[in-house]
Amino acid sequence: MEKRIIYKDAEARVCVIIPANCGLTIEQIATKDVPTGRPYKIVDASEIPTDRSLRNVWEVDDTDLTDGVGA
Repeated sequence: MEKRIIYKDAEARVCVIIPANCGLTIEQIATKDVPTGRPYKIVDASEIPTDRSLRNVWEVDDTDLTDGVGA
């Protein structure tokens, strides 16, 4: 799958879910796996930084997390 789900945790850190091919749509995975009440965004995998040394400084504007909310 070439999509990723991003959301912010309780400490405002950006979290990335890499969905598995499990028979669910990416929207179903996001609703199921994003913590309750957390807004999320589905993005192309190419939008996720590949340099893991900078993963703790990656930021996402809350107003961009518009695709849904964890159930």
